[in-house]
Amino acid sequence: MNIYPFVDLLTRRFLMRAYKITILGQEHIPTHGPAILAANHESVLDPWFLGTCTPRQVHYLAKAELFRYPGVRAVLNGLGCVPVARGFDRGKAVDHAARLLREGKLVGVFPQGTCLPHRQRPFRRGAARLALATGAPLVPFALIGTELALQPRTHRIGFPTVTIAVGEPIKVDTNAGSQEAATQLTTRLEAAVAALRAPYGDPRHAWFASSEAATIPAEGQ
Repeated sequence: MNIYPFVDLLTRRFLMRAYKITILGQEHIPTHGPAILAANHESVLDPWFLGTCTPRQVHYLAKAELFRYPGVRAVLNGLGCVPVARGFDRGKAVDHAARLLREGKLVGVFPQGTCLPHRQRPFRRGAARLALATGAPLVPFALIGTELALQPRTHRIGFPTVTIAVGEPIKVDTNAGSQEAATQLTTRLEAAVAALRAPYGDPRHAWFASSEAATIPAEGQ
């Protein structure tokens, strides 16, 4: 059962009003056909904020650990999420997401793989691999202020003003599906998101120590 339209109806108006969301560059989001929406990740609420940018359903890649709990699994399945098992069946997740894109749907990806406030959270190659496998454009997003809506480490709730900046879609060549091509495309995507974010400065996190960055799982490679 697809519960995404119902949940979207419940949450969209509340989020737009509570966080006074401003969306810049919304015209860059395709109104039809496949696309990969790729954004920085600062809060567990980021999928809900990203979803306010388009009336279309967004199918998110979500870590497989969340699917262990029956209630959460039912909700995630109902929302059309794709489970990603870190270090195991990422290829299966990519295949699932690729099928959705070939059906003309939107897939949402947070290439950093975590919203925990490590200072070093490089983009992983999953979004680029999807784009190269399907020819779907990559649409870069910068989410600004969401770390204060629900802070990743303290779980403190706030009501900041949220800005979402959308960049021009990055078109890809499906004939260049090598690891090197995925790495280059990931670098290009990360730079595009950083450029959108640059006018607003760094997120206002309570940062983890830089030495802890080495513990970040290599999700989405």
